[in-house]
Amino acid sequence: MRRRCGPGVSVSAEQSRIAEQAAEWIISLSADDAGSRPELRAGFEAWKRQDPRHAAVAQRMETMLGQLAAHDSRPARAALAGAGRISRKQRTVRIVATLMVALAVGTVALGLPITQPSLMLADIRTGAGEWHTRVMPDGSRIVLSSGSAVDLHFTREQRVVRLLRGEVMVDVARDPSRPFVVQTDDGSIRALGTRFTVERVTHGTDLAMLESKTEVRALDQQSPTIVKAGEQVRFTRGAVGPVAAVDTVSVADAWRDRQLVVQGRPLSEVLEQLARHRRGIIQYDERQIAGMRVSAVLPLDDTDRALHLLLNSFPTLRIRTITSYVVLVDAPAS
Repeated sequence: MRRRCGPGVSVSAEQSRIAEQAAEWIISLSADDAGSRPELRAGFEAWKRQDPRHAAVAQRMETMLGQLAAHDSRPARAALAGAGRISRKQRTVRIVATLMVALAVGTVALGLPITQPSLMLADIRTGAGEWHTRVMPDGSRIVLSSGSAVDLHFTREQRVVRLLRGEVMVDVARDPSRPFVVQTDDGSIRALGTRFTVERVTHGTDLAMLESKTEVRALDQQSPTIVKAGEQVRFTRGAVGPVAAVDTVSVADAWRDRQLVVQGRPLSEVLEQLARHRRGIIQYDERQIAGMRVSAVLPLDDTDRALHLLLNSFPTLRIRTITSYVVLVDAPAS
C-alpha cells in the first residue's frame, strides 16, 4: 500500500517501516534513562550500519528535528513529550506522530525528496497560512498563496517565474520585447500581458485564465495550446489536457477571500491543497478515497473548519487528529 502524507509525499510500507524504526531509536535516546543511553547509542549505530538506507534516514531525521527545534520547538515537544511514560501501543502512535511532524517541516525520508531541496533557497516562499504579494521591477505583480515557492529570473531579454511548489496568481505588465513565462516541471506558460493563476498539483500543473490569453507547452511537446480568458487546463510533462470553461469571477473572489472553490475535484487533490495551508501533515490513502469528488467552498485560513465541512459531504469519511500537527483521513469500510 502507498500512502499520501501531506502535499506530494508518497511512501511505501518498507520505507515507512525503516522510518518508524529510526523514529523509535531517536525517541528512545531522548526519553529513556540516561544510564542506558550509551548502550542504546551503540545499538543505534549498529542498526545504522546494517543498511545504507538506515544511516541516511537517521541522519536526515535527526537533522530535521534539530532544525525544527531551532525554528519552533512546539511540534517537537508535542510529539516527544512523555514518550517514556506511555504504553508500547501508545508509543507506536507517538512514533508515527513524530515521523509526520518531521515530514511536515519539509525534509527527506528514506532517500526520497519530500520537498525539493531548492525550496529552502527559493527567491520567494511562503509558510503555512502566509500569503505574499510582490511587485516586480517591470510592474508585474505576483501573489503566492500559502505553502508556495518560486524562483525569479528577470533580465533585459526575458521574465521568468519558476513555480516550485504551490500556487501563484500572476498579473503581467505588457512588454512586447520581453515575454513573461511561468515554468513548472510539467512545461511552461507564455504571456505578453495577461492575468492568470497557476497551481502545482500531484498529477500536473493547473492553469486558469482570468484575462487575455497564453500559450501553454508541455515539456515533451513542441506545439503550444492557446488558452483564453474564461478557460482552464491541466498539463503534464507529456501533454496538455482538454481545455474547459472556468468562472473567472469565482476564481478572483476565491483568491481575495482565501477560499478553495472546487467543482467535482478529487478529494485527494482537495486534501493536498488544504495541507499546504496547514501547519503539519494531512495523511491519507489516495487509492482508498479515489472515488470521492468534492464540490464545495472551503476556507483556506481555517483548515479545521474545512475538514469538518468535508465530513458533512462524506458520511463515510473519518478524520482523526493525532496532534494539532498530524491529521489522519480515511474511509473505513462499513
